[in-house]
Amino acid sequence: MKKTDKKTVLRIRRHGRVRSQVTGTTERPRLAIYKSNRYIHAQLIDDSKGHTLASGSTKESTAKSAKKSEDAIWLGGEVAKRAKEAHISRVVFDRGGFRYIGRVAAFADAVRAGGIEF
Repeated sequence: MKKTDKKTVLRIRRHGRVRSQVTGTTERPRLAIYKSNRYIHAQLIDDSKGHTLASGSTKESTAKSAKKSEDAIWLGGEVAKRAKEAHISRVVFDRGGFRYIGRVAAFADAVRAGGIEF
């Protein structure tokens, strides 16, 4: 098994432990994040109905910055804006098995700064 395969397997295992505890509802949807080497994707998900209420990705950014953390901050503000448009003010954060540092933390802080409560 390659090192990258092992890292992915361990992340998926961590994500499974998080998902066993975190569930989104209509009143408080789940804010799920996925981080690749190049992009970050985020979705607001109502698990009771199985619907995505809002989503966003750094692929949509027209002004690519040199730092990925700045793109994460942009995406956090964009997701917060879309959540407000969908009349969502409180969410449950699902970090997707990723550590809460770097781009994940920058994204979460930007969402909070946009007026969404975790």
